[in-house]
Amino acid sequence: MTRQPLRLAILEAERTLAAAGVGSPRADAELLAAHLLGVERTKLMMVPLVDPPVVEALQELVGQRAARVPLQHLTGRAHLGGVDLEVGPGVFVPRPETELLVEWGVRVVDGVERPTIVDLCSGSGALALAFAHARPDACVHAVEKDPSALSWARRNAGLRSEAGDTPIGLYSGDVTDPMLFMELEGLVDLVVCNPPYVPDGTPVPPEVRNHDPHEAVFGGRDGLDVVRHVVACAARLLKPGGGVAIEHDDTHGGSVPALLRARRVLTEVQEHPDLAGRPRFATARRTHPE
Repeated sequence: MTRQPLRLAILEAERTLAAAGVGSPRADAELLAAHLLGVERTKLMMVPLVDPPVVEALQELVGQRAARVPLQHLTGRAHLGGVDLEVGPGVFVPRPETELLVEWGVRVVDGVERPTIVDLCSGSGALALAFAHARPDACVHAVEKDPSALSWARRNAGLRSEAGDTPIGLYSGDVTDPMLFMELEGLVDLVVCNPPYVPDGTPVPPEVRNHDPHEAVFGGRDGLDVVRHVVACAARLLKPGGGVAIEHDDTHGGSVPALLRARRVLTEVQEHPDLAGRPRFATARRTHPE
């Protein structure tokens, strides 16, 4: 059995993915190869030759990726805030741009002893588990209404607990419920949310259209159906000085800050761009009493 250069297999994979319109063909080709070989992407150069079955397996995965199956569904993994998460059909795949929201939230609770953090519309549990990892002393609560997503969140919460992270509280619930987390009213240091926010009818990539759950992506005619409830819930839960961060569509750079400003108890409203300069998440703080 003649071994083959891995470099050539990756180049061929890159060409296939580029022809299929995948946005990051080189990175995806390398990540799929690293997944197959069980090594970090940065260590691929240490594997110059591979057996033909490895090349064939890579070609099969590349074919699926070229058909626009999400990379994370093929590897079974996504990453956010220093945490590896299991993902697959039935749950929204966390996106890299959400890292900026995590960084903001970590700064908000810096210096707060044993902060209470709430993750609304938790999906895979990504945000909640990222904060539990960053702040082992935190009391983190997460809520998700979709049973399939909740099962993924429970799986990830169990894995992170086994890895030594502080366990989170994970609940089945709906952010539109005005009674949600009543026991935490006025006690929360940080509320975070990556809700469904894409306006109905917006064209989205095949990975999103065909694989992300519709209810985790689209947020009504203007994309703000769920966001309005998130703002109301955050205003109710936050303690004075607490912060809220809500990810949103890049068309919402004015509308989500306006929703936050409409709540008289919320101040210091700010809009935050992603790395491409597009509006990506909005933040606010709960006012201190006079």
